[in-house]
Amino acid sequence: MTAYKIELDVLKKPTSQEIKKLEEYFKDMPIEEILSGLKFAKNRWSAKDAGTLKVGRKSIIQKEIHSVTAEQAKWRLKNWKIMIANYRRRGYSYPTISRIKKMLIQKSGNLD
Repeated sequence: MTAYKIELDVLKKPTSQEIKKLEEYFKDMPIEEILSGLKFAKNRWSAKDAGTLKVGRKSIIQKEIHSVTAEQAKWRLKNWKIMIANYRRRGYSYPTISRIKKMLIQKSGNLD
C-alpha cells in the first residue's frame, strides 16, 4: 500500500494531541468519509456563525408546549389537522410533530 502525504495550512498551531487525532482519522478512515464529515462540520459551523443553526428536537418540543394551558392543549388536539399543517410549514418532521402531540395529550390531562 502506497502512503501519501498531505500538507495543510491552518490558522492556529495544532497541539500534538490534535495532530495525533488527525493522523489517526486519516489512517483509519476513507478520504470520502473524512470529506463528508468535514462538509457537515463546515455547514454546521457556518450556520452557527450566521446565527441560523436550528435547535434540537427536544428544544423544539419544549418551545411548543412550554406555556400551553390544558385548555389550549385540548383545542390544539381537537384541531390537530390545522396544527399539523402549521408545524409542517415551520419545517418540523413527522416524528417531532408526533412527540408534540404526545406532550399535548399529557398537558390536556387526556391520557387515552
